[in-house]
Amino acid sequence: MAGKILIVDDVATNRIMLKVKLSGACYETIQAATGEAGLGLARGERPDLILVDLHLPDMNGVELCARLRADPVTGTIPVIVLTTASDPATRVAALRAGADDFLAKPIDEILLLARLRSLLRARETDEELRLRESTSRALGFAEPAPEFELPARVALVSSSRERGAAWRRALAPHLRNVQFSVLSRDEALASVTSSAVADGFIIDAALSRAGDGLRLMSELRARPATRHAVVCIALEQGMRETAAVALDLGANDLLAANLTRVEDAQEAALRFQVQLRRKAAADRQRASVADGLRLAVIDPLTGLYNRRYALPHLARIAERARETGRPIAVMLLDLDRFKKVNDIWGHAAGDQVLSEVARRLAANLREVDLVARIGGEEFLVAMPETTLEAARVAAERLCDVVQQEPVQLADGKARISVTLSIGLAMGGGATLCPEVEALMREADRALLGSKAFGRNKVTVSANAA
Repeated sequence: MAGKILIVDDVATNRIMLKVKLSGACYETIQAATGEAGLGLARGERPDLILVDLHLPDMNGVELCARLRADPVTGTIPVIVLTTASDPATRVAALRAGADDFLAKPIDEILLLARLRSLLRARETDEELRLRESTSRALGFAEPAPEFELPARVALVSSSRERGAAWRRALAPHLRNVQFSVLSRDEALASVTSSAVADGFIIDAALSRAGDGLRLMSELRARPATRHAVVCIALEQGMRETAAVALDLGANDLLAANLTRVEDAQEAALRFQVQLRRKAAADRQRASVADGLRLAVIDPLTGLYNRRYALPHLARIAERARETGRPIAVMLLDLDRFKKVNDIWGHAAGDQVLSEVARRLAANLREVDLVARIGGEEFLVAMPETTLEAARVAAERLCDVVQQEPVQLADGKARISVTLSIGLAMGGGATLCPEVEALMREADRALLGSKAFGRNKVTVSANAA
């Protein structure tokens, strides 16, 4: 399943219709008819996202959202409020209570699914950052970070200077201590190389022509300086397909392009401020992990995590897998006949081989995957929320990228061919190896099988096959 969605609605036909839409997109659904039942399921089932009807028999959706946010167990679960009414005051109240979005009925399926994908991607990233930060704290390397303090730098990129200035006038009363700048598309791209890069961008979906705003967002997402910046796309009413594409391309949120009404400007400012706070928290977590762990738990030769970090972090990945019931894949990887490399070419050449293999491994795994060097020529890979088939494909890909191109030594005098053997075990979900120690043993046995039956291959643990 792509994720577990809790539907809270007192009308059975509404729940059924949403279940059909979501099941068609491979989401698992659970349902509640009251706010109290929804709170209980949210705490017990830990869904990935919650859809809440505004009008419930025992409480309204705004109150339910506030109670979800106040509970540490459910406080980080994304919430979308659904309603037939769409007055600005109610929308603002829902957003202030912690709702991530507010969609009007009848539900636009294209926009709903795009919003789900966007929120679930953001949740996955947030969870991974929190997981890495908790590992740092457990190892004693993370220090409390100072709270984020505005002013934040916000760039307004619109179809004209006049429109950008109008946005600034509308938003300024609601976004205190924010430094606004009105930029053209070219100025926004040029600002990426300056020392004062914007923390966030509000971009007109249509600049000089349709689609220019989305292309600019893609450019900003591709630049290291603005990869994690807040990017909100301003849309005219009715641009449903553009809205869906914007979310799929990485927009943090969607705003109304016409901000002449105070309520619309207030809503836009509230949405943007929430995104700025999330960015600040994510920046703190990334900095905490990077600064606190670099020297203590990073292997200096390969730049990968070392054993000291990898095993506690794997334990947290396994713990989350037990909570969610989703599978994880664990691989042990070992370079074949690596001793010969050191014997023939020397240890300096062996170090170059290890560094290059580490680079190839990291480049062919997801950002959420753990890859570490845990021994001389031995590596560990952990892939959260990964099926056996997907893990097998990934493992075979790693074997291929290592063997397909010999490692060129720095002196240019030799190219060394190397291969990799991999043992794969599965944990989490309903598998037989939920514990870290058992997973490592199973992966090690499978690795020995790869070595025994010819090397340069992937062997799957008998318990996972």
